[in-house]
Amino acid sequence: MIRRAGRMSALGGVLISFAASAAEPPAPQPSIQVESPAFAAQQEMPARFTCQGANLSPALKWSGVPETARSLVLIVDDPDAPDPAAPKMTWVHWVLYDLPPDAKGLPEGVAPAALPQGTRQGKNSWKKTGYGGPCPPIGRHRYFFKLFALDVVLGDLGALDAAALQKAMQGHVLARGELVGTYQKSK
Repeated sequence: MIRRAGRMSALGGVLISFAASAAEPPAPQPSIQVESPAFAAQQEMPARFTCQGANLSPALKWSGVPETARSLVLIVDDPDAPDPAAPKMTWVHWVLYDLPPDAKGLPEGVAPAALPQGTRQGKNSWKKTGYGGPCPPIGRHRYFFKLFALDVVLGDLGALDAAALQKAMQGHVLARGELVGTYQKSK
């Protein structure tokens, strides 16, 4: 009997059992550090990045992208929609893919023409490309700026939404990181 990987398989009438080796723990997924000079993790985002301000994308910077990465993906979403006390959906604010792996961040209010060369935009929940800032109808919401390092360049998939992008990314994520900001509309 051959032991490896915790499965059993019948091959030509011979039962082969696979068991994982205790000496090989699962490799941890490397973490990317994502931050913004505009707000600290888990803290309030300034109004200029929201519908109550200039609706600018915040400056972002990151580090720790694996050397083997071929592209990056940024998805900004709010899992607290419409009400943090009774969330029913995740509202997507920004979708970028095929960012070059050597990019170290994005400037505040980045225009589509100023995105790093090769970057493609997907659709947010307003069914538009580009950044749409926080505009929560009720309560304090959390906004996740999620960065993924992929082992492939996805190529032109069009202005797909976050769900389709996440499906295209399956099996290609080398590392990820996130920054969470919060916002509640002022009265």
